[in-house]
Amino acid sequence: MNSDSPRILVVDDEPTISGMLSEALARKNYKVTVADDGRKALESIKKEQFDLIITDVLLPDLNGMEVLKMAKHIDPDTGVIVITAHSSVESAVEAMRVGAYDYMTKGFSVDEIQMTVGKYFRFQRLVKENELLRSELATRYGIKNVIGNSAAIKHVFETVEMVAPSNATVLIQGASGTGKELIAKAIHQLSPRREEPFVKINCAAIPEGLVESELFGHEKGAFTGAIRSKKGRFELADGGTILLDEISEIQSSLQVKLLRVLQEKEFERVGSSETLQVNVRVIATTNRNLKEEVEKGNFREDLYYRLNVVPINLPVLNDRKEDIPLLVDHFVDKFCKENHRKIGGLHESALQRLMEHDWPGNVRELENTIERAVVVCREKQIQPKHLYFDATKEQTGATEKDFDFPKNMTLKDLEKRMILQTLKEHNDNRTWASQSLGISVRTLRNKLQEYRKEDAALTAEIN
Repeated sequence: MNSDSPRILVVDDEPTISGMLSEALARKNYKVTVADDGRKALESIKKEQFDLIITDVLLPDLNGMEVLKMAKHIDPDTGVIVITAHSSVESAVEAMRVGAYDYMTKGFSVDEIQMTVGKYFRFQRLVKENELLRSELATRYGIKNVIGNSAAIKHVFETVEMVAPSNATVLIQGASGTGKELIAKAIHQLSPRREEPFVKINCAAIPEGLVESELFGHEKGAFTGAIRSKKGRFELADGGTILLDEISEIQSSLQVKLLRVLQEKEFERVGSSETLQVNVRVIATTNRNLKEEVEKGNFREDLYYRLNVVPINLPVLNDRKEDIPLLVDHFVDKFCKENHRKIGGLHESALQRLMEHDWPGNVRELENTIERAVVVCREKQIQPKHLYFDATKEQTGATEKDFDFPKNMTLKDLEKRMILQTLKEHNDNRTWASQSLGISVRTLRNKLQEYRKEDAALTAEIN
């Protein structure tokens, strides 16, 4: 038996019972202490900590119920199993109502007691694993994981902590790379809905014809390819939180249906007339000024006001550069662990270079820069030579050398070449490419559809 063996207190005034229990539990490597009355049991409980108490209901002085209540008062996490005669099952049920884990009637076998005790400790392991998982989730997604000490980010923290316990709709606006999704997850994790689903949909990444189905689901046969019924994201998020990422890119025809969900909490699947009710907290994000999109006629004003109940505007990294040292320490530690490296932070000159750099990609760009530096560094500290910054021209490919423009190229051809080259530079990521080009994802998508039609027409003409 080792020192980590579970400690069990057996309380029974019958030597035959206590002896049998003690021997049976010792065989399973439990550390057993015996008390033959209630007062001795309480003395033992006050002196040392037990993982489990097995007590008879009927004792010569204090009864088992008093032992149970006192044990729970001293340590609420202590488990208690009650032993009772057939005539006192009612008191055993009452004991469970007070907090006992289980009860056993006298006449039980050695196998039964071993099985019940084993089941209790397996249950406790599951409880602890669940608590550990919750702790890890809170650490990963909780507000404490949003790094910063600047006045700008502190204001964001205060708003998140204020709005999280409510059911209010939140609109998070900020440039790409400022951490909008992280803030959304923090709001969910700090809310009463934390144990319910957190469902995300990127409105810019889903083909236009499939967005409605993704949001609201569809019935079998609703359209070509709908071979079975499917729940939408709103149904999947019922009881929890849905994140509508890049909400500014949602097509105008769906904005009305989305408004209805926000107002009435109901919708129909594509191809169905049945109205479904949902209880969902909505968080929306955008890297555009949604008010300006309303003024341009690209976004419904009524939907904007429904989403903008609680606005959170995330600052760009250049507006909170005093947070860079904290962010750097966090990312160095993170990537050293992931890559099994030992690096003693940044040299002062390297940190100075980070402080002087302009950060168009915000915190995401800083994170990528530090990850790259950790991977390539073979010294005790990261030096300036280990830092690589993507210049704007390198990001967009917007140089004459990169495009190698032929003479007499039309403006339309130039636009097409620039769009396709920029898309290639960003590995076909339309969101990043559209940001580099200064256009919306919707505009980029329409341009690409136009190019495909032109190419198809040219192929048909040649053939």
